[in-house]
Amino acid sequence: MFSYFIKRLLYALPIAIGVTVFVFSLVYMGGDPLDAVLPDDATAADVQEIKEIYGFDKPLPVQYIRWLGRAITGDFGTSIGTGLPVADELGRALVNTLILAICSALTGFPFAVFLGTLAGYNHGQRADKIVSGFAITGVSVPHYWLAIVMVIVFSVELNILPSLGMGPGGSEDWTLDWAHAKHLILPVIGGSIISMGIIARSMRAAVAEILNQEFVRALRSKGLSESRIAYHVMKNALPSILGVVGLEIGSLMGGSILIETIFSWPGAGFLLNEAIFRRDLPVLQGTILVLAMFFVILNLIVDISQTFVDKRIIRT
Repeated sequence: MFSYFIKRLLYALPIAIGVTVFVFSLVYMGGDPLDAVLPDDATAADVQEIKEIYGFDKPLPVQYIRWLGRAITGDFGTSIGTGLPVADELGRALVNTLILAICSALTGFPFAVFLGTLAGYNHGQRADKIVSGFAITGVSVPHYWLAIVMVIVFSVELNILPSLGMGPGGSEDWTLDWAHAKHLILPVIGGSIISMGIIARSMRAAVAEILNQEFVRALRSKGLSESRIAYHVMKNALPSILGVVGLEIGSLMGGSILIETIFSWPGAGFLLNEAIFRRDLPVLQGTILVLAMFFVILNLIVDISQTFVDKRIIRT
């Protein structure tokens, strides 16, 4: 097992390096990176000075190695828009995104697993059709469209839920009380609806498949109670669901740009959206790099967790 863990770490290294190369290349994909920091009336002396400050006067491999060395230590440079260290801005934004992602996962994932299990146990019946309809709707409806509709209905028309910020008065400091918690309701629903649909459908398929296997019929023929049979069914469905849940957690962390923008939730997605519009390259690089590395680490954790959950999975 330890050798497999080391091997997976070694496999993850080329992926991580590839991600850093891609993120570094973002500087040059949009044209000359100096256009983002130089005024229109900049002189040749100004251009040369800025090149030296940002290291653009060095060959690309040297620029990449220097940037990677700083990034490993948590130094992503200084924001062009605010003049603040990118690490400070990104740290605050990631905490806010983590709050939203955890609340979405804790609220939506157990409900989706329950619905998927219910549909799997009632395959082809009314409950299965209702859950399947909900899951398909959740996957098909654009979450940004749903978010806009919820703002119109619950914030504008009914005026019962806030639609902007993390707290009263646009506060960016979140505390555990109702005044702040109600700001989470609409973003949590909008952000988790797709994940709930995917997990519910996956759970339904896994449970329905396991219920048709011979060992379940053998357990019933021996007189085992349905609760004990359900335990074995869930145990066998867990490894495959873990992979889906891991990917959906990553999606909640990295795919929340539109949700955070619509609800003005000051997270990593909101920060990334602002960086795109103002061509704030250091913020753009730092945010994408951290979110991409989160996916790499999350996939590694899920892969190893599946081995612990199901001993039948042999990793070599």
